[in-house]
Amino acid sequence: MRLGRAFFRDIIANLASAGQGLLDRRAGADTEEEIRALCRALLRSKGEASVVTLARRTLDSFARLDDGGREEFFEFLLGELGAEPPALDAALDAYRSSPEPGTAAALAAAAEPRRQELLRLMNTAPDGTRDILSMRAALLGALAGRPELRPVDDDFVHILRSWFNRGFLELHRIDWRTPALVLEKIIEYEAVHQVLDWEDLRRRLQADRRCFGFFHPALPDEPLIFVEVALCKGLAGSVTELLFGEVDPDVDADTAIFYSISNCQRGLTGISFGNFLIKQVVHELAVEIPGLRRFATLSPIPGFRKWLMREASDGRLVNGRNGREATFEGIETADWPADTAPGEHLKDALMRHCARYLLEAKRGIYPLDPVARFHLRNGARLERINWMGDPSPAGISQSAGMMVNYVYDEGTVVANHEAFVNEGRIAHSRAVAALAGAAAD
Repeated sequence: MRLGRAFFRDIIANLASAGQGLLDRRAGADTEEEIRALCRALLRSKGEASVVTLARRTLDSFARLDDGGREEFFEFLLGELGAEPPALDAALDAYRSSPEPGTAAALAAAAEPRRQELLRLMNTAPDGTRDILSMRAALLGALAGRPELRPVDDDFVHILRSWFNRGFLELHRIDWRTPALVLEKIIEYEAVHQVLDWEDLRRRLQADRRCFGFFHPALPDEPLIFVEVALCKGLAGSVTELLFGEVDPDVDADTAIFYSISNCQRGLTGISFGNFLIKQVVHELAVEIPGLRRFATLSPIPGFRKWLMREASDGRLVNGRNGREATFEGIETADWPADTAPGEHLKDALMRHCARYLLEAKRGIYPLDPVARFHLRNGARLERINWMGDPSPAGISQSAGMMVNYVYDEGTVVANHEAFVNEGRIAHSRAVAALAGAAAD
């Protein structure tokens, strides 16, 4: 039987593929061992030049690892690069024998995991901070299935909080003259209201709008977090009008509406900048535009519809006058599909139960809704619930189309913050209280 050339080509291709797979696996194993050796060498190194070189090679080696290799690297950080037990025991004995500042400092130094020093050394590499943020993002991806790696993440957070504390952050106004590279990042990172195109971005940077971001000297072209602001007459209740309304450069604005705040770096999850950003932007705007009398948000209610469905399923959407809410019977039927706005016949009931959700649905003593927790912790007041404030598909699926105004009142923000943090007390307007009361009547 004669075999064609195609047959032999297939055989050769399969053998080559199998051989390359073996080489790839071997290369992966080599890289995993290489990075461990580099970390050990980096921790031993004393020379400044050698530290920088080793740091760069370590970060490059990590970048070549696949997901499995990265998990093994984090296991190495957990198992081998914690605190050294003999040194910790000796320091603890010394402190117990002589509890004074010197032995306390030695004990604190001995208790620090060596992986913290490794992160500091890796940060000496050119562009090291950016790569360490990528490393933390990979660690966050691994944590869901590997909760035992949490101590490693705690050390990342500890180090990153010191590197990204408020003293190092720079507030920049972002406008149409900002370098295109940064503007592209604004489009990419916008997390609340998607930027559709460059024209959409241009509208958000017009004379009746403002955008500010925090930057870090080690990442000059990477916003860490940014906020978008609309200058308005009175409270705004519709994000559609803010995003697509006509430009009014001569608006006699008395209110600044913070309508979007976006965290940009996944590697900085858990390191909060939002409260600092809002407070500094309020100061900047008050200086620039003395006529501003009110600072408020137009915020989503991301957990509302999920909570509402759960309440309906459990039969808890009731009122004292009529028993079960008749308008909510069959809430997941064709009367209100997940991708369409609820009809006007649901308005009163949804507004009442939204107020109840914001004031009564709790996680511990604090609101269940994450956006509410953020603004109330910062001292804001829950002011107004807006029907169909966001009729976009995302707004409908998360918030049943509604949005909330939180107001930052300089005279009460400190007292509101203290009451919320210490007692879980929610500062809110009479209008919101009346809605919640109607839901419970």
